[in-house]
Amino acid sequence: MKIINIKDKDYPEKLKNIDNAPQKLYVLGNEKILNDFGLAIIGCRQYTEYGKKVAKELSFKLAKQGVNIISGLAKGIDSFAHTGCMVAGGKTIAVLGSGFNNIYPKENIEIFKEIIRTGGVVVTEYQPDIKPIGENFPMRNRIISGLSDGVIVIEARRKSGTMITVEYALEQGKEIFAVPRKYY
Repeated sequence: MKIINIKDKDYPEKLKNIDNAPQKLYVLGNEKILNDFGLAIIGCRQYTEYGKKVAKELSFKLAKQGVNIISGLAKGIDSFAHTGCMVAGGKTIAVLGSGFNNIYPKENIEIFKEIIRTGGVVVTEYQPDIKPIGENFPMRNRIISGLSDGVIVIEARRKSGTMITVEYALEQGKEIFAVPRKYY
């Protein structure tokens, strides 16, 4: 694990420009990609099969074009975005709402390990033993949008963590894209 302080030369430039920038980041993996072009792909945990398919295919195709995919390692759309990117041989960035000793959700520990193994990076502003408590996740979302050059939304509820990330992205002047809903 590496700790990068806001005054270090390795600290991501994109994060220096956001309100309430984290003073330090805990990093596992390839921190060099934190300044590369990347798009956040975010969405709900209670996904549809359509949302799952779109998240995997879109992240795969973007990764094939050299775009890093950023998300929050959550269940659902986030997980599919990370895995679609890795299947394409791309680099993905996961931002945690907990410390490295408390990966959440636990069923995504293998994705966490695979991200690091395949040249991606996992970051958090939380010390290693910090547990995944609810108030950490909205704070995490400002980092997801802060690291991105744009945010793609796939299946979001009106009141959700996804929409919190969108609010941060708007404040940060990021481009926001939404995948149209499938009508049956």
